[in-house]
Amino acid sequence: MDERLQKIISQWGIASRRQAEQMILEGRVRLNGGIVQLGQKANPDRDQIEVDGVLIQPNQRPEAIYILMNKPRGVVSTCDDPWNRKTVLDLLPPHLQTDCGVHPVGRLDADSTGALLLTNDGSITHSLTHPSHQVLKTYQVWVQGRPSTTVLEQWRRGVVLSGRVTLPAEVVVVDHSRAAQTLLEIGLQEGRNRQIRRVAEQLGHPVVRLHRTSIGSIDLQQLAIGQYRFLSHPEINSLKDSVQVLDSTLRVPTTGKSDRG
Repeated sequence: MDERLQKIISQWGIASRRQAEQMILEGRVRLNGGIVQLGQKANPDRDQIEVDGVLIQPNQRPEAIYILMNKPRGVVSTCDDPWNRKTVLDLLPPHLQTDCGVHPVGRLDADSTGALLLTNDGSITHSLTHPSHQVLKTYQVWVQGRPSTTVLEQWRRGVVLSGRVTLPAEVVVVDHSRAAQTLLEIGLQEGRNRQIRRVAEQLGHPVVRLHRTSIGSIDLQQLAIGQYRFLSHPEINSLKDSVQVLDSTLRVPTTGKSDRG
């Protein structure tokens, strides 16, 4: 079956689909000896596909890996970093860092902590970071001061960021026993760049600490900061069900737009 080359590369765990597209644009991918153009299709069972001069072998496709990590503060959610900061891959054993194509699904700010998915399943990565995919992510957020009822309701309804209103959010006060801070539980179905921090700043209550506790039905539970675990079969099935729902949704023409999750 012919598929787009960026999809094949991601399925083989070589790179995420976005990274594969960049590799194609840089001329690092060849199909049957010729340099590939973005959008070309191939069949790995029939065609010769090379990435950086290395031939993709259909029988060498790695086993799919799905990991949940409790990301520590100060660690970046990338595979490598030009400033040599510690990345989430540095928290994994060497064989998971280099041999399997594992990469983070989306990002958490370096200053934030909590739930982060990593996988070598490019289809899952593409679907869960697609603008039309609205998976609920839950956060525990300490903010400065005590937000008023009016501010909380405004946050729930949506706030204009970069000219567009954010989607409705779940915002619940958990603790305001500290004189100068309030703990909020926030549920989002979108993930614009530093969204919670930007909204909180705009509403006059800057974030002190941000911790993501769950992604959809996948919860950190007792997973310690800096640790990881492999997803259970029910959790993997839940992810794949989400992808199937997205795929069916994308077949229906729509004029609506949403942001990356």
